Amino acid sequence: MPVSSGQIKALLDQKREAFSAFSRAKFELLHAYSRAWSNFADLPLAQQMAQLPPLPTPVGARPLEAIAAEKGILPFFFAESGPGGDRWTNREQSAQWVQTVLEEITTFAVDGSQISPGKDISIPIALLQIGWFENPHSTTRPYKKDVRVDLMTPAELGPNPAQPIERRVNIRRFQMEVARLVEYINACPDPDRTLVFFDGALVVTFAEAFDQESQTAYVQSMLSLLEASDRRRVPLVGYVDTSYAHDLTTLLHHAYGLEATEGIHDAQLLARLMEWGDRTAVFQCDRGGILDQYEAYGDQIAFTYLKTTRDGYPVRLEMPRWMWESGAMTRYLNWVRGEVIIGGGYPYSIETADQTAVLQGQDKHLFLRVLQDWAEREEINLRLSRKMVSKQRRR
Repeated sequence: MPVSSGQIKALLDQKREAFSAFSRAKFELLHAYSRAWSNFADLPLAQQMAQLPPLPTPVGARPLEAIAAEKGILPFFFAESGPGGDRWTNREQSAQWVQTVLEEITTFAVDGSQISPGKDISIPIALLQIGWFENPHSTTRPYKKDVRVDLMTPAELGPNPAQPIERRVNIRRFQMEVARLVEYINACPDPDRTLVFFDGALVVTFAEAFDQESQTAYVQSMLSLLEASDRRRVPLVGYVDTSYAHDLTTLLHHAYGLEATEGIHDAQLLARLMEWGDRTAVFQCDRGGILDQYEAYGDQIAFTYLKTTRDGYPVRLEMPRWMWESGAMTRYLNWVRGEVIIGGGYPYSIETADQTAVLQGQDKHLFLRVLQDWAEREEINLRLSRKMVSKQRRR
């Protein structure tokens, strides 16, 4: 029977107080954290550091940058586009600014896609594809798009109770994406005028839920990327469009003894304080956990929050600490802002890499046809489910 809307409404009415109590508690806690953030932001850098427990206690974040700005938010134009800077009044002005900022600046991004093993195929096999986009923002040099494909065999997907098949496929895809970024960084001819995007966080906290072998695979890939960026001094930005990180709220918990909570995240705390283009100060990520496996780079991940849309939460940008120490942070962040403007709210390079890499339904059917023909020629026993055969026939 279909669900009854009347029963749902009756249950909501019956439990209204529980929802109201939750909302009140969260509002009060958010208000307390907001006051604490304002107080912390008003302190000089030395006092901010003094408010926090000393190393090696992880406190979520440690401030790297002292900024004289209301509530710890650095306005974009008034503070970062020079004396007399103002916000744009029309799209043409923003386009002119982007052209000035990104002219002859090369941006590069990689993304991946996969066709994972399923019950429809009798042989465990996975198809992986990564795609990349290099945009020199130049009238004389063309952009470049390309892909790289790989297969995972039954031996690579074989039994391992600690690592489900889907995770092994995800790890391989991650390794392929990172390896391509490292390859590009190592061959980069002009590091000072290049920006490499990683689509996600440089701190792979998500891997903490996995077995140690999986954690090591993710961490070692990320360390290779950080080492390449550090050695070649090629700017690298981990772009997290929807971040639920709570490094700053953890900092405030330690600094002011507030109730510990994972229900309030940094972006939620900051959103109402920011307008487009605004950013926070730069912080060192100090959350412990997986970072303890980052060896020499455990204290070398910096981050800031940047507002890239008129509405909604700011994005989180993670980067190697050397970028902050270089003194060129304003220039790097303006490159990110320019890419976001071109992409209509999301970096154009990442968006295009995703479109290049994605494997669609027709790709899966082509893969299966080629696989069938090859298995028949090689006399390998391959069976497709009747459902899959029917789909292939209809298409």
